Order: sequence, then C-alpha cells, then structure tokens
Amino acid sequence: MSRVKNEAKLKNKLIVAVREQLEHRALWLYLLCDEAKKRGLDPWEFGSAAITRCGLSHGDNLVKKGKTKSLKGLRKTLFSKAAQWVFEMEIKKSTDDALYIDFHYCPLVKAWQKAGCSDEEIALLCDIAMCGDHGIGKQFDSELNLPMAIAKGDDVCRLKYRKVKA
Repeated sequence: MSRVKNEAKLKNKLIVAVREQLEHRALWLYLLCDEAKKRGLDPWEFGSAAITRCGLSHGDNLVKKGKTKSLKGLRKTLFSKAAQWVFEMEIKKSTDDALYIDFHYCPLVKAWQKAGCSDEEIALLCDIAMCGDHGIGKQFDSELNLPMAIAKGDDVCRLKYRKVKA
C-alpha cells in the first residue's frame, strides 16, 4: 500500500483545469524518465540537469518580472494567489530573506499516482522536479531546503527558501 497521501480539498473547475495541465507536464517527465531507463540511462543524471536548467531560466525571468531578488518578490511572482489555490499552499513566512511555504496538494504527484508509479518512482520524480525550484532559488541568491515532501509520504511539501549569506 502506498504511503503517499495526496488528495485535493479545493474542487473549483478552473483550479481543476489548471491542475490537469500540470499533471500533463508531470506525465511527460515520468514518460521521458521511463523511456530513458529502458535505454540504460539514469533518469536522475539527465533529468536533474535538464530541470535545473529550466529552473535557472525560469528564475531569471521571475527576477526580471519582479525587478527584485527579494524573496518577497519570488512569492509575488511565482507563488501568486492562483498558484496558492492550485497547490493548496499556506505561506508560513515571507520576508526579503526567507520564504517558507507548505503545499497541501501536488498535481505532479497526482499525475504519477494516476500513471501507476511506485512510491520509489514518485520520490525520484519529485526530486528531479524539485531541481527546477532549486534553480529558481539560485537566481534569487537563495537556497531551497525541502524537509518534508508529499512524494515521500509526508502530509505537506515544506519549501524553505533562505538567502545565501555573501
């Protein structure tokens, strides 16, 4: 039996439609990694590098959009009210130097569950996907710590961005 618990509470039709788009992208990641594995490639090796590049690019665009490297700027540009509804987020702390968020639902995990992935596969896919969030953090001169993850059986994904001291 799976230890991964991931059920949405918000059922608004628009939110569900956005979640379905995110699920579709998560399915891409799973299928790419699955095909790579069939060909003898390590999904972590290429997947983490590719998703990190994506995160660095996305982070660069978010810094430009928000015109700041403050973590308050990251909250406003990436973790908007709409995103908060989709992932059922709870902002725990938001300052220029720290951003802590609990995610109570993950559409990516839901996609992997629907695809029949094992708990181990879901955990690996989550680690790969989170490389994007780590890349975004780097562009805001911060580090991301993920002490809890839905994909690993926790009740929430706890993201903790902290500014890196120069």
